[in-house]
Amino acid sequence: MRNRRIEIVLGAKDRAKLKRIVADGNTRQKIVKRARIVLLTAEGHGVMAIMREVEVSKTTVWRWQDYFVEAGVAGLLKGRSKPPGKKPITAEIKLKLVEKTVKERPANATHWSVRMMAEEMGISHTSVQRIWREHGLKPHLVRSFKVSNDPDFAKKVEDIVGLYLDPPDRALVLSIDEKSQIQALDRTQPGLPMKKGRAGTMTHDYKRNGTTTLFAALDVASGTVIGECKPRHRAAEFLGFLKKIDRETLAHLDLHLIADNYATHKTPAVKRWLKRHPRFHLHFTPTSSSWLNLVERLFAEITRQRIRRGTFTSVPELKAAIEDWIAHRNANPKPFTWTKTAKKLIASHRRARKALNNQADGCT
Repeated sequence: MRNRRIEIVLGAKDRAKLKRIVADGNTRQKIVKRARIVLLTAEGHGVMAIMREVEVSKTTVWRWQDYFVEAGVAGLLKGRSKPPGKKPITAEIKLKLVEKTVKERPANATHWSVRMMAEEMGISHTSVQRIWREHGLKPHLVRSFKVSNDPDFAKKVEDIVGLYLDPPDRALVLSIDEKSQIQALDRTQPGLPMKKGRAGTMTHDYKRNGTTTLFAALDVASGTVIGECKPRHRAAEFLGFLKKIDRETLAHLDLHLIADNYATHKTPAVKRWLKRHPRFHLHFTPTSSSWLNLVERLFAEITRQRIRRGTFTSVPELKAAIEDWIAHRNANPKPFTWTKTAKKLIASHRRARKALNNQADGCT
């Protein structure tokens, strides 16, 4: 910090130049302020007075006082030359940063943050962001997964994908499942509606008003849905839903039902009923492969569109909302389109198994 007061003595020529700068309405304001700082200094005003008059900081006053002494009026017009920029980041530094990101962890965290990596590498955080973006690295994100251990994975995938891509004649392919424990949630305070410049609001806390379970059968070809809400999801409720499907579909059609491996789908009572109704054919997905069941797409859609941001003061109100959503969908059904072949899915599964085995063996 400077501890002496600087004195500036202006000649008539310099004073006249500075006054013309201040008076010229076309001069940039930053240059006008520099000129005023010098003129006020020459008139004997102190730093604090100049700060108030010109509305600048103390360091700004000092900077342009010193620079005028060094470079004169021409220096005020030109300004201080900027220091040379930092050296560009080399390919070697980029490679080291990428390797550190994917192969190492910081000492006190589970993953790298931008600022932690910037400090570690001695570069700016914006450079870290740019390099991560160039290489598609997102250390803050992690994706959950589960690779099926089903020994019949390939056989089941070929069966179900075959139903999607090449369904049998004179038959319906129905993707069925239950979405259990759907909560009737009401907010503790009323939210504010969305308006221009502001998102709608809702409280983070809520009141629980009971639950229901949605049983759904998605017609893969047409996109229509047979749905029913029940208080529980035991084998008895599943059997009741099968009977509803039986009533609401054409009797001469075979029904191929794609289902997961939930225990209620395989009870003796269900098996006996299926034996008495030979038009029903159950096709089970591989274990840990719910993504193969198209009805999961339907559940994601109804959750996003109607349930997650809904407010329900009772279970009947929740059930009415679900039934209304299904009715609207059935009025203008749109099927989901399955595109991936069984061959590609099986190959992907084999690669995942191989990667897990290599990881377990300590290979990379």
